[in-house]
Amino acid sequence: MPQPETVYTTDRLTVRQWSPADQDRAFDLYSRWEVAQWLGSTPRAYEKPDEAAVFIERCRLRGAEDPRFGAWALERLDTGAVAGTVLLLPMTDADGPTDVVEVGWHLHPDSWGHGFATEAARGALAKGFADGLAEIRAVVRPDNQRSAAVCRRLGMADSGVTERWYGMPLMEFSMTLAAWEAAVGEG
Repeated sequence: MPQPETVYTTDRLTVRQWSPADQDRAFDLYSRWEVAQWLGSTPRAYEKPDEAAVFIERCRLRGAEDPRFGAWALERLDTGAVAGTVLLLPMTDADGPTDVVEVGWHLHPDSWGHGFATEAARGALAKGFADGLAEIRAVVRPDNQRSAAVCRRLGMADSGVTERWYGMPLMEFSMTLAAWEAAVGEG
């Protein structure tokens, strides 16, 4: 089986397309309530392995029309295990698709607390801005303090709570190209 296409790399991760060979790990990730509780307007953990196959196929199609966007697997360089997902996708509000782009992450609990979410999201921000985006946002449920902390570590501005996205109150964070360039220039 050919190796999945690499989208970008970081110091400790290969961010790549999901592969059908990842189905068991994707099911293990998304069948856990501690992960699923933060996802979607109606959170639901996977119950059947076939749901992971559908997820992988959906991820593989997401960047087909526009390679700036996608939902990609995070493969740890030290173990080869998939740590989770990072995404860079246009957001949809009550009126339909928008030009607003979201960065997001979903990590397996065995990869929590190691900085992988911040590292992967930083790479996604770099990719998005290199691909011409002017602003990237993140939305987080108000009680998801771990993800809010990732947004703050990334230097994203806290825009407060909004109900524009996904029909629920969410904390919204943003990073502009100018703020990114200033932060990278300082680093």
